[in-house]
This record gives sequence, C-alpha cells and structure tokens, in this order.
Amino acid sequence: MVRMGLGHAKAQRLHDIAVIRRVRDRIDREYAKPLNLKALADGAHMSVGHLSREFRRIYGESPYSYLMTRRIERAMTLLRRGDLSVTEVCFEVGFSSLGTFSTRFTELVGVPPSVYRRDHSQAAAGIPPCLSKQVTRPVKNREARAR
Repeated sequence: MVRMGLGHAKAQRLHDIAVIRRVRDRIDREYAKPLNLKALADGAHMSVGHLSREFRRIYGESPYSYLMTRRIERAMTLLRRGDLSVTEVCFEVGFSSLGTFSTRFTELVGVPPSVYRRDHSQAAAGIPPCLSKQVTRPVKNREARAR
C-alpha cells in the first residue's frame, strides 16, 4: 500500500512538472500579452499558490520573475536593433508603464534602457543569432556579483 502511495506521488510530481513546463512555454510565447498569475494558474488547472510553489521549485524563480526576464531579454534584442525608441520597446514587450520597464531593465541589465540602446546597438553585429542570445542574455545583478 505504501509503494502505491509513493508511485502516485511520483506520478503527480511528473504531471506537475509537465504542467509547469507548459506554463513556462505559454509565458515564452505570450510574454508581450497581459499575463497574470491567476490566468496562468487557471490555464494550468492549479491554484495560484501551488503554481507559484511548483514553478519556483522547478525553475528556481517565481513565474513573475521569469516573465520579467523574458520581456527584458526581448527588449534587449529590440534595443540592440536600434530602430525603435525606448518607449516603443517598452510597450512592444508587454510593459504598460515606462517607469516600471526602466526600473526592471536597470535591475536586470545594470544600465538604463536608453544607455543600453546607445552603447549596444551594434553589440551583436556579426555574431550568429544562436550565440548572440547566449552572450547577450541578462544576468540578474545579484548573480553577477556572486561570480
């Protein structure tokens, strides 16, 4: 009887991992849309608390933090391209406030978006896109100091 219980727990954990992966995939696809934890939890047929706990357990950060990182990664790409203003990039990646965008960008990247745009507009020139994404991925300032 105990073995059946352990088997069920393992099956539930694997199911939760698959569901959380789908939530992460949805965030990756829909990062520019208004996403909130309640909508993500409803789509996953989980409570908000369970989704948050499982997402953090599996990916090491909250769903909100993951969403912000995806938005900032996309913003970095658009700012390097140089054909959109910082305000246009802000709204293009799903932020509704320029102040929030600038604050979050500066927290993750270490410089304000206007400075990044000015200084990095040609940073990835000549680098294949598969490598460019790796090299230009934002690193949280706390992680950068730990290295």
